[in-house]
Amino acid sequence: MGADVRMEDAGFGIEHKETLKKLREECEGNGERPYYIPAGASDHPLGGLGFARWAFEVREQEKEMGVVFDDVVVCAVTGSTMAGMVAGFKLIEKLYPGEKKKRVIGIDGSAKPVETKAQVLRIARNTAVKIGLKEEDITEEDVILNEDYHAGTYGIPDKATWEAIEYAARMEAFITDPVYEGKSFAGMVDLIKKGEITGNVLYAHLGGQLALNAYSRIGETK
Repeated sequence: MGADVRMEDAGFGIEHKETLKKLREECEGNGERPYYIPAGASDHPLGGLGFARWAFEVREQEKEMGVVFDDVVVCAVTGSTMAGMVAGFKLIEKLYPGEKKKRVIGIDGSAKPVETKAQVLRIARNTAVKIGLKEEDITEEDVILNEDYHAGTYGIPDKATWEAIEYAARMEAFITDPVYEGKSFAGMVDLIKKGEITGNVLYAHLGGQLALNAYSRIGETK
C-alpha cells in the first residue's frame, strides 16, 4: 500500500526500539509531526484507558446476563491491556465498595516476566491517575502475572500451547494463536484443573488470529 517500512534488527523486547526513535527524529527533522505509538500502545500516555473503560462494560454486561465473574484471565506482553483492566476494576472497587472484587490474572507471553510485570504496574498506575485514582491505589499485589505458560520464548509455542489451541478449536470452534491466546488459554485451562481458578472466569480474547498465517505447519513442534 505504499507504506515506508523500516525493519528493527534488535530481538524481541518490550522496550522502546532504537529504529523507531531514529524514525521519529528523522520525521521531526523534516518538519513533520509524527504521532509515536509504541508496541501495543504500551507506554503511550493513554495506552491503558481503553481497557479501563472495558472494565465498566464488563460490569454492565454482568448485570444484563445475571452473572458475576470472579476472575479475568488475559495474556500479558507489553502490558497496556492488563494494566487498563487492573486500573478499571480498581476504580469500580472504589465506586462500588459492596461489590465483589475481581482478580485480573495475567498469563505472561513475553518470557520476560520481570520486565512485563514492572511495565504493567507502571502503566496501571499512570492510568489510575487519569481516571480519578491515585498512583498508590494500585499495588504490586494487584498485578498477578503467572509466568508458567510462556514456553520459554516469545512467539514460540510448546506442546501445551498446541494442545490448548487444538482443544479450543475442536470443542468450540474457538480460534486462538501460538503467540498470545494459545498460551493464555493453556494457562487458564491448567489453572482451572489445578483448582487455582474455581469460580466464574472471564477469558479475554485479544485477537491474534492473523499470526496463524506464520504458523502454517501447525503442530510440528509437538
